[in-house]
Amino acid sequence: MDHTSRTVRYSVLAAFCLTVLASPASPGGEDRDIRLVLQITVDQLRGDMPERWLQEMGDGGFRRLLRDGAVFADAHHRHANTETIVGHTTLATGADPSVHGMVGNVWFDRALDRYVYNIEDADFPLLSAGAGVDSATEIDPTQKTAKADGRSPATILVSTFSDELTLRTNGRAKVFGVSVKDRSAVAMAGHTGKAFWFSKANGEFVTSRYYYDTYPEWVAAWNAEGLAATYGDAAWSLAGDAASYQFGAHDDQPWETDLAKFGRTFPHAYGPADGKYFTTFLTVSPAGDELVAAFAKRLIDAESLGDDDVPDYLSVSFSSTDYVGHLFGPSSLESEDNLRRLDRTIAWLLAYVDEHVGRDHTIIVLCADHGAAEVPAYLRQRGIPAQYLDLDAVDREPRFAALRERFGLGKEIVASYQHPYLNLDHDTIAEKGLDLADVARAVAEQAELIPGIARAVSSADLAAGRVPDTALNRQILRNFHPSRSGDVYIVLEPHWMINDFDGLTVASAHGSPWAYDTFVPLVFAGPGIAAQRTHRRVETVDVATTLAALLGTKPPSGATGRVLPEVLGE
Repeated sequence: MDHTSRTVRYSVLAAFCLTVLASPASPGGEDRDIRLVLQITVDQLRGDMPERWLQEMGDGGFRRLLRDGAVFADAHHRHANTETIVGHTTLATGADPSVHGMVGNVWFDRALDRYVYNIEDADFPLLSAGAGVDSATEIDPTQKTAKADGRSPATILVSTFSDELTLRTNGRAKVFGVSVKDRSAVAMAGHTGKAFWFSKANGEFVTSRYYYDTYPEWVAAWNAEGLAATYGDAAWSLAGDAASYQFGAHDDQPWETDLAKFGRTFPHAYGPADGKYFTTFLTVSPAGDELVAAFAKRLIDAESLGDDDVPDYLSVSFSSTDYVGHLFGPSSLESEDNLRRLDRTIAWLLAYVDEHVGRDHTIIVLCADHGAAEVPAYLRQRGIPAQYLDLDAVDREPRFAALRERFGLGKEIVASYQHPYLNLDHDTIAEKGLDLADVARAVAEQAELIPGIARAVSSADLAAGRVPDTALNRQILRNFHPSRSGDVYIVLEPHWMINDFDGLTVASAHGSPWAYDTFVPLVFAGPGIAAQRTHRRVETVDVATTLAALLGTKPPSGATGRVLPEVLGE
C-alpha cells in the first residue's frame, strides 16, 4: 500500500472515530441525535401517585411517559434522610449523601457554631435586591436558617451529570436548572450550569452572582411581564366536576392545614397580587408549577436549547406537589387536583419541547426527590397505627435527666434537634472531661426506648463501623458525612412523623427511610428507548450513571450507581 492510500484510509478511519465519539450510541449501533436532556423532578411524588389517578389525566403528560418510556416500577432512594436537597443531589450526582455531602436541608456547622442552609453562600448574593427569603410568607422554614441570601452549589462535593456533560463538550453544552425552590434548581444545574428559581419576596425568577453578573435580557423581560401577578384575585378551583375525583366528597378533612386563610376547601383564593401571602399561595397550588413551566419554555427559546448537534441539558423541578402534600396530605382532594393539573402542565411543556427540539432528539427523565407519607389521622381511619411525635415530650424525657445525673452534667445534654439529627452540647461535655462518643452512644441507647423512635445511632459508631449490617443501618450510613452529620441519627417508627415546621403545624411530612418515602417513579423516554416496564428494584443513584452512559460522558466523580441496561437497549 503506498503512502497516499494509507493516508486516505487513516483519514477516513479518524473521521469515523471522531463521529462515533461525538454522537451518543443507540441500540443496534446506530447514532442517536440527542440534542436535549430534559430531566423532570417532581417534589414529593411517591412512586404510585402518577398511576393512582391516571384515569383522570390526559394523553400528553404522565400517560405519554408511562406508555412510551422505559418504566422502572420499583425505584427507590437508598439513603435514610429523604428530603429535597438530598434527593435532588443524589439524582444529579449518582452518589449517596455520604459522598456528595448534602445530608439534609440544613445541618449544624461546628466551625460556624450554627445551623446552615444547604446552598447558602454569602460570596454570591442574589442579583435582585430584596429577593431573598421572606420568612413572614415562607412555608419552607429550612431556608430561614440561612444568614445570607447568596446561593451557590459550592457545598456539593462531587460533580453532577450536567457537569460531566459540560466537560464532555468543552463547555458547548448549555446547562440550566429551573424550579420554585432554589435548592432544587441549584443541585441539578451543578457547578457548571445556570440556575433560576422563584422568589416569593418579589414574585420573579431570580439567580445569584455565582451564575451571572447581570440578568440576561430575556429573564429581565420575562420578569417585567409580571405573569405571577396575573393570578391576582383569582383562585385555585377544581379542574373538573367534584364527582370525577376519588376524593371529591372529602374536600374538608379535619387534619388539613389552613395556611393564612388559604382555606381547607375549594376554591382556594389567592387574594390580591400585593397581598402578604399571595406569592406563597401560588407555590402551594398548581400555579407554582405553571409558572415554572412557562419560564422553562421561555428559556428553551431564548437560549436556543437543542438547536445544534451538541446536546444541552434542562432540569425542571416541580415543587407544588410537596407543598400541597404537606398542607393537605397526599390522600386529599387538593393533592388529587394538583396532580391532574400538573399532568396538564407537563403535557404543555413536552409539547413545546416536541415542537422546538423534536421528540426524536430529546431524552426525558421523570423522577422524584422523595416519596410521601400519609397523614396519621387518615391512616388511623383505615385501621393503621400512626402518630405524630411530640418533640416537647422528648425534651422532657426523664431518661435524659437520668443521663445528666449519670455524667454529672448541670444542663441539657441535647443542644438541639433538627431532623434527623440530635446535636449534643459539645462544650459542656468537654468541660466535664467526658468522651463525646460515650455520651452520644448513651443518648442513642436511651432515645431508642422512647415511644415512636425506631432507631437511634451515634455518628461515632457510624464512623467506627460499630453498627450491625442491616438494611436500615446501611441507609443511615449512606447519609453519614463526618463533618456535616449530627451526633445522633434518629429514625422514627413507620407512620410516625413530626408535624411542627418551625411553628407551622402541617398535615404530613417526609424524611424517613421507610418505603413510602423512598419509593419514587422513574421513567426514561426518548429515541432508541423501547417502551417497557420492569419490576426489578433499581436505585436513584442509577439515574446519573445511566445518563452518562447514554450521552457518552464519564460518570460523575462520586457516582456509584449502575447503568440501567433497559435504557441502553442491552
